[in-house]
Amino acid sequence: MARKRHTAEAIVTKLRQVDVLTAQGRPVADAIRSIGVTEVTYYRWRNEYGGLKGDQVKRLKQLETENARLRRAVSDLTLDKLILAEAAKGNF
Repeated sequence: MARKRHTAEAIVTKLRQVDVLTAQGRPVADAIRSIGVTEVTYYRWRNEYGGLKGDQVKRLKQLETENARLRRAVSDLTLDKLILAEAAKGNF
């Protein structure tokens, strides 16, 4: 079976659909099946996106991207610093 990549907004929408269906009295397993994902995926999504709204999800993704960029920058600078320190000792 081919894997799908769901957008964050689509995930939030599907989580809300499950909430509506369970509020209407359907069992959780049936509600999850109706949105087309496995229970494991549903609970993973719920842990990550549970209480978020659409605009909050966009902001979360922007922050995660920015955080990854900053981590790369720090690791590159740390590596440069170590190389320069070693070269300053004359160990090259």
